[in-house]
Formats: sequence, structure tokens, C-alpha cells
Amino acid sequence: MMPAILHYPSRDEQAADLAEIVARELSEAIEENGKATLAVPGGSTPGAFLRALARERLDWAKLRVMLTDERFVPETSPRSNTRLLRENLLQGPAEQAILIPFTAPADAPEDVIDRLSAAVEAALPLDVCVLGMGEDMHTASLFPGADRLDDALAPGAPALMAMRAPGAPEPRITLTAPVLRGARILHLLLAGKAKQAPLEQAMQSGPVVEAPVRAILTAPVPVTVHYAD
Repeated sequence: MMPAILHYPSRDEQAADLAEIVARELSEAIEENGKATLAVPGGSTPGAFLRALARERLDWAKLRVMLTDERFVPETSPRSNTRLLRENLLQGPAEQAILIPFTAPADAPEDVIDRLSAAVEAALPLDVCVLGMGEDMHTASLFPGADRLDDALAPGAPALMAMRAPGAPEPRITLTAPVLRGARILHLLLAGKAKQAPLEQAMQSGPVVEAPVRAILTAPVPVTVHYAD
């Protein structure tokens, strides 16, 4: 199943359109199951989308929200994706959503991964998952060259894994490929001309370890790429 690719004339229109789509998909899941689970990316790109989503009308108290990955830093750090999520999405009525944590005080992610994994597993499967992609074609914290990438891509991978990668300043905690590919609906949010060539490369067949985002682009569920320059 090839992903659908939507091109937007501006990042504001991209954020508004994706927020409207995701809100509709979550509302349908809540209506069908009485609850829904959403996973969203960190980093700089999704801020506008998260703020737009917070303005949508949803039964927020029935929504569970988690990150796709997190840097193992305190929530007070400017590099914290959890901080980004609280400041951009979990505001106003959206503050009623249940946040599934991806970090806890510890010396290393391995010290808390079992506890964090239990809460994640209880909220699966993902109804809607929004992901980003780096210029190196990583997604979530599935980086080319990461220490446990093969394990995280394997069909039997646990839901949550610690990950370390060249060029990543701190350890990461990430959802693994089976969880991401098992989402009912997948969206890939990309912005900037620098992402165009990597996306085109990732759309070609080749080893997933060289372009981990291929695990998403080839998922057996509906995948939509939202791209804006």
C-alpha cells in the first residue's frame, strides 16, 4: 500500500489541516470504543500542529496521549519533548487528556523502562500516530546506526526501548516499529525543502536499517505524508 502524499502551500495550512483530520479520526475512535490513543512526535516541526489540535473540539478526557519518542532529559530541559507536549497541546480543554509518560527520574532509561512500558502497553494499540522524519531518514528514535535498531525493527520487539545513536547527545526512549506499524492510522509530518530528497529516497525500496522511516512508509495501514516547504 503506497502512502498518500499531500502538499501544502504553507506550514500554517499544513498544521490546521492535519489537526482537523486527526481530531476527526480520534472522535470516530472515541465514538466506537469509548476512548482513543494518540501518539505524536517531538522536535521543532510539530509545534504548530499540536497547538492547532488543542483548539479542536474533542472529548479530551477520553483521549490518551503519548510521544513517539523522548530524549532522556528532565522535563525542565528545553530538549524535553514532554515539555513541548505540555506547552503546545495539553492546554485549555486539551489538558484533560491523559498523558502516558515516557520519562522518569533515573540515571539511565534502562532503570525505568519496564515501568514506563507497562503504561504504554495498557494504552495500545494506537488509534492515530503522527510521526516526523529527520534528514537522515530516522523516525521516532529509530536512527540509522543506533545501538539497538535491529531489535527495535524486529517483529517481536517490546513496545518501548532505550536507544542510543551517533550524533544524539543523550539516550532516547522510543516506540518500536511493531507498535508504530500497528497503529490504525499513520501520518508523517514533514516541513522544509531539506526533507524532500530524503523522502524521495525513503520511498524507494532498500534496507530499512539505512532508512528506518521505510518501516512506516510500508506499514499495512493507511499512511498519509503531509509535506510543506
